[in-house]
Order: sequence, then structure tokens, then C-alpha cells
Amino acid sequence: MTATTHPDGSAGLPLQWAAAALEMALTAATAPPVLGIAGVQGSGKSTLAAQLASLAGARGLRVAVLSLDDVYLSRQRRARLAADVHPLLQTRGPPGSHDLPLALEVISQLRAGAPTRLPRFDKLADDPWPLGQWPRIEGKVDLIVLEGWCLCVPAESQQALLEPINALEREEDGDGRWRQWCNQRLASDYPPLWQLVQPLICLQAPDFDVVPLWRWQQEQSLAANRPGRTPMTLAQIRRFVQFFERISRQGLRIWPSIADSTLALDDQRRPIPPLR
Repeated sequence: MTATTHPDGSAGLPLQWAAAALEMALTAATAPPVLGIAGVQGSGKSTLAAQLASLAGARGLRVAVLSLDDVYLSRQRRARLAADVHPLLQTRGPPGSHDLPLALEVISQLRAGAPTRLPRFDKLADDPWPLGQWPRIEGKVDLIVLEGWCLCVPAESQQALLEPINALEREEDGDGRWRQWCNQRLASDYPPLWQLVQPLICLQAPDFDVVPLWRWQQEQSLAANRPGRTPMTLAQIRRFVQFFERISRQGLRIWPSIADSTLALDDQRRPIPPLR
């Protein structure tokens, strides 16, 4: 079974499965469909998105690829949240740190066939790229691919928020104020975007324990492509992924039951048969 390659050189995803996902998207009722790719950090979402765009392009179809990682709020806007709500909101990632009106506007423009700039976020600089560097799409597209680490994850119950799940929550969110605020945003602000996704496909990691390594591999790839920029250390990565842990674990529990297609992965990101 032929596969592509991840940026870190590891094996990518089966072309057979990617092709089936593309066919499923193209038969969706909406036009153009918004094909969602959900999975924890480093699971291969951007690799699959590029693969789908390539397969569609080979058929003469136009594809716009958008990531939740590309609509993070600027450092300045997160600094205001950190001052007004909770210091942990300075760090990008959790619900509440995305520019959702921007994401919705971009999808609306794409569906209308209007000239559209696709947002891009510089993770090493921790700020959006300048507007002039965002790629521009003219005319109608046949498919929109939206990928994200918390895509379509629902909010948790208040009971589930009571106990901290890692050192970050115990030591820096002892009263639960940060996680409650993020959960409220997930409940109230994100559903309008989630409702646009049809179909949803899931890259299912074996567990959350693989995320620090996968995120570390991503960071090394980012640094290799941007000489002169200093990547996060492994210790910084281990702390950073704790911001994502609660909602990632919720996603790992929920995605297989709500996705239209799920691909289980081992800790090396190799597909575990059978595919469904």
C-alpha cells in the first residue's frame, strides 16, 4: 500500500485511504464541501491535507487548505486575554486562542467564489504571517480542507473539570479558572465552525503519551526549514503540550464515534489495519 512521507521523514498515510477520503468528501451535499481532518498534534493532519490537495489537483480540482493553527490570535491579542482573564491565555493553543470570525469569513468567501487570502501563522515567531504573505485564491474551489488538533471536539462537563490532569493545571490553574474559561469558549464559540465540517475524518493516535515526541519532531522540522530561528527545547515541548492535553484526551475519546472515517495509528504513525 503506497504511502506519503511526513516532514520528519517517517512513513505517511496510505494513498488508498486518502483517495477514499477524497471521494467521500466530493459526494457531500454541500458545495464546496468542508472536509475536516481531526487528530492530536503531530498525527499527520497537514501531511494528509497536502496529499488530498495533490490527489484532487491531479483530477483538475481546486482545493483550499486551512488549518486551525493558521487562525491563532496574535501575541498582542493573547496578551490582552492573559491580562484580562488568566495568564495562561498568553500561550496559543487552547480554545479561546483562535480567531474564529476569521476562519468563518474565509470559508464563507471560498464558498462564494470570492477572492480569498488564506491565513498563515508563523509558529516560530508565534504570530500570524504578514497579510501580504498569505496565499491568495481567485475564483471558486471544489473542496475546502480544514484540519485541526481540536476539530469538532465538544466541551466537557463541569464535573470533568474539577480535577487537574497534569502539572500545568495543578500548579498554574489551581482554581480551574483557565480550563473553565476555555471549556466555555469550546461550548459557545466553536460549534458554528464545527457545523460546517462534513465529512469528518480522524487520525487516531494510540494515546496522548505519543504527543510530546510527535510535537518535538514537528519542531525540529520547523527549525530545519527556518535557519536562524530557535526552536523549543524538549523540556519546553513537554510543558507546551500540557496546554493541549485535556482537550486532546477528550478528542481521542470522542472522535471515533463522530468521524465519518477513522484511521488508527501506532506510535510511529503507521496505520493499524483494518481500515474503515
